[in-house]
Amino acid sequence: MAHVATPVAVATSMNGGLPVGTTVSAFLSLSMNPPMVLVSLDRGSETLELVTESRRFGLNILSSDQHSAALKFATKNGLGKFHGVRWDIDHDLPRITGAAGWVACTVERILEGGDHMIVLGNVVAAEQHDSDPLTYHRRTFGTHCALEMV
Repeated sequence: MAHVATPVAVATSMNGGLPVGTTVSAFLSLSMNPPMVLVSLDRGSETLELVTESRRFGLNILSSDQHSAALKFATKNGLGKFHGVRWDIDHDLPRITGAAGWVACTVERILEGGDHMIVLGNVVAAEQHDSDPLTYHRRTFGTHCALEMV
């Protein structure tokens, strides 16, 4: 799957008053009516555990200049991922400042999917910003650029 370009986001939740998050590339729009998304989270993920308990999650769609945040949140160690990252609380969820997009969700259902769990979310809030998205392709970060139409 390394040859498939994917967007990069950080799925977030709260552990008491502390933010948690993990980098994801397996997320997408699922439905427009009602508005829904899905995200795939590793079965061993602390973020999955907290999303399951709280029944809500945020998706921070990263901007092309946030590749260092993508790497930081991709680590297995849950402690300190938010250190040095600007963020706020939005809909009681951690929202990373400067992200290209933001989606706040409540959990509709969680399904098994191999070594991951697929979380179906009802969108309760969404925002986009005029910045280029971060993408991942062939094990490198980049962004999308439009082709010239001839």
